[in-house]
Amino acid sequence: MRRAFLAIAALAAALHAGAAAEWNVNRLFEMLAKERPGRVKFEERKYLSLLDRPVESSGDLAFIPPHTMEKRTVTPRPERVVIDRERLTIERGGKVWSMGLRENPGVAVLVESIRGTLAGDLASLTRTYSAGLDGDAGNWRLKLTPLDPSLATLVERVEIAGSHARVRSVEIFQADGDRSVMSLSPAPR
Repeated sequence: MRRAFLAIAALAAALHAGAAAEWNVNRLFEMLAKERPGRVKFEERKYLSLLDRPVESSGDLAFIPPHTMEKRTVTPRPERVVIDRERLTIERGGKVWSMGLRENPGVAVLVESIRGTLAGDLASLTRTYSAGLDGDAGNWRLKLTPLDPSLATLVERVEIAGSHARVRSVEIFQADGDRSVMSLSPAPR
């Protein structure tokens, strides 16, 4: 009986070690690609060197794979940002601004870090970033560093954290020292 128990325990430990050994960036992105993202709530804090306190905002974020994201800010004032393929549109105070991502590489690099991760599109993401992964499936942190030195003068790195196929936070470290932290949580049904 004791031998059977030890054999089962050894098998369980080997399976656990094998599963842990398989955890890598490719496995994370396989999980993310299978997930059907929807709408989540966000709370964001922007730490700007010009201000004494962080700028806080909240609202909801939606992702429609593979190319469309919508960020609706409710507080402190209403704003809607839609990214559809290569077009960014901002609606605020009854006015609308639109721009192409190709003409705005600083914005594009940030958009792709989030959109590529939510879509589980590692190939697209690694055209712009080097990707490193810390943790395990239950608590991971993806560290993205721009490959292009000219983009690195805008964005030092992006860190996206989560659990399994759920993204919990996005932290953007700008090259000028400013940063933003966006916490994501499931939207009420």
